[in-house]
Amino acid sequence: MNAAWVMVFSVLYFAAAYVFYGRFLKKVFGIDNSRPCPSHELNDGIDYVPTPMPVLFGHHFASIAGAGPIVGPVLAAQFGWLPALLWITIGCVFIGAMHDFSAMFLSVRNKGRSIASVIENELGYAGRQLFLLFCFAALILVVTVFTTMVADSFLSTPCVATSSLLFIGMAPLFGVAVNRKILSLAEGSLIFVPLLFCCIWMGTIIPIDLSTILGSREAARAVWIIVLLYYCLCASVIPVWVLLQPRDYLNSYLLYAMMILGFAGIFAAHPQIVMPAIAADVKTIPSLFPLLFVTIACGACSGFHALVASGTSAKQIDRESHLLPVAYGGMLIEGLLAMLAICSIGYLGMDQIKAMFAAKEAPQMIFASGLGHFCESLHIPFEIGRNFIALAISAFILTSLDTATRLARFIWQELVLPGQENKQAQAPATTGNSCPCRSLLGNRWVATLGVVILAGIMAFSGSGSQIWPVFGASNQLLAALTLLAITLFLNRTKRPVLFALLPLIFMLIISIWALLVLLQQQWGKSIPLVTVSIVLLILAFILCFLGGKTLVKIKK
Repeated sequence: MNAAWVMVFSVLYFAAAYVFYGRFLKKVFGIDNSRPCPSHELNDGIDYVPTPMPVLFGHHFASIAGAGPIVGPVLAAQFGWLPALLWITIGCVFIGAMHDFSAMFLSVRNKGRSIASVIENELGYAGRQLFLLFCFAALILVVTVFTTMVADSFLSTPCVATSSLLFIGMAPLFGVAVNRKILSLAEGSLIFVPLLFCCIWMGTIIPIDLSTILGSREAARAVWIIVLLYYCLCASVIPVWVLLQPRDYLNSYLLYAMMILGFAGIFAAHPQIVMPAIAADVKTIPSLFPLLFVTIACGACSGFHALVASGTSAKQIDRESHLLPVAYGGMLIEGLLAMLAICSIGYLGMDQIKAMFAAKEAPQMIFASGLGHFCESLHIPFEIGRNFIALAISAFILTSLDTATRLARFIWQELVLPGQENKQAQAPATTGNSCPCRSLLGNRWVATLGVVILAGIMAFSGSGSQIWPVFGASNQLLAALTLLAITLFLNRTKRPVLFALLPLIFMLIISIWALLVLLQQQWGKSIPLVTVSIVLLILAFILCFLGGKTLVKIKK
């Protein structure tokens, strides 16, 4: 099969999904531009900021994408290309994109608070707190592992460190220039997007190699971890339009450029997919379950997306009609990126793929090498093409890191809020309340400092890497619990419910199954991993029990 035809099919399929299924979702949820969004009602200039749709799309897409839609499909190549293609095409449209759109909609209708506020409406205060604890634990793990991943990428590729620091320094200039009306968005983009690519070039000329400067790789790694955590602290508390929003918007152009380069390379090279449709060692369809569906999360369905959609993005939506392009459209483009990842490795034989995995080559570098070979058909040297793609991916890991830190801060602040039966709970999570203790714990500086300290302890102790295998299953379990909240909302408001209920059942079965398999494999081998898995399973069963009781109560 020719990879170019796969990409043509993917573009047409996702475009049709946006038009037809997107129209269905808008009708079911009742998108209404006459309703004021939280960004206007609660505008505080820090977290709640009305944002032009192209800028918000860039922030949202950069935050949910990262390396996820690349790493997952590359790792899933061990099953063959057909299972991965089917899960991405079906899952992205009918589960993942619907999940993201619904989560953002419910957050917008709940004053920009996280999906946990919907959980409280349906399952009460105890259900909300359990869900928030689940989210907080997952986000601390994300911040920990992404911090160490970025630090390691700075050590292995010093030019990435230089480029990333230049990106960070340039973003506030763009944010101030556009938000203070010194430049229009178009004028700012015309100036700063070319500067963005100049930063990549500067990185190759002046790489920051701390290992050489400090004389020790371990010392250099520790310094980078501290620097990154300090950056996360600052990025989480300063106004979103100063750093987070403009950096994500500018970085999104790196991903656009990478995807355009990949598309052009595939159409120029016309690579044949020689990878088997189903790997020879996948003897039965049940052997794909549940591993395929937790290996590919971003690109098909990811619970982390609900935290972004209902965390930062819902607080910046200017009008409800922007929900479809930002949430639903953003996920569809991520699905397209996942299809590009399949094509980037599909031209390799299964023996070559297994040899790469055996050599412990990073999945993102396998992807970069594949597109680098395709770029040779565009007369772009392999090394230049591969290095640009690797730099773009590293930049997006950093984007996901600072977004995850801000989301963890929001979750912390919501944890200390009283129940909604208390009138104070109607205030957004970023404001204080009359209780001095809650006011102190809910302070954005205190909340962010707590997140950074916890992530730092895990990063330096190495415990984060021990429990990382559970993240894939917990991420999908988070998506299932979000779908539970969506289903309960649809049922209570007498809207069609089957399109959310079926994905809920599927994701619950897959995620709980994966956690049970993980428990069986790691029992007696890794105490931290087993402990976290058991805690997550208990939280999930309690929430599902509360959800079942609510459904029975509504039926009665």
